[in-house]
Amino acid sequence: MIITQKYLDELTYKIIGCAIEVHKHLGPGLLESVYEKCFIRELGLCELHYRSQQKVPINYKDIYLDADLRYDVLVENLIIVDLKSMDGILPIHEAILLTYMKMLSKPKGIIINFNCTNIFKEGQRTLVNEIYAALPKI
Repeated sequence: MIITQKYLDELTYKIIGCAIEVHKHLGPGLLESVYEKCFIRELGLCELHYRSQQKVPINYKDIYLDADLRYDVLVENLIIVDLKSMDGILPIHEAILLTYMKMLSKPKGIIINFNCTNIFKEGQRTLVNEIYAALPKI
């Protein structure tokens, strides 16, 4: 399969739909770890492949270092999902996600904050990079 921007956008829609489903059932105010367990369950129910809490390799001056840096969820080996349960999404959260995307060579990332009233309007932020920009649109 050829990965396109359209495919990634459709996958993003499904991922956010999974987050909305979790939020609909649980509401705001719980721990991030609770949302993560429910979110990955929902991904499985939607037949989306995922990995969670895997180490991010640190390449420092051409040497790989063992550090305990982990992403929250990687969906279909393409989109990194960073889950939050806090008052809002801050610029540092975007910077962290962009760094993960660069380190893992992934084209797209989504921050999902469950501590909100509406995931679609205020509880998510989608980021892309030059890898995404280089993909065919259709």
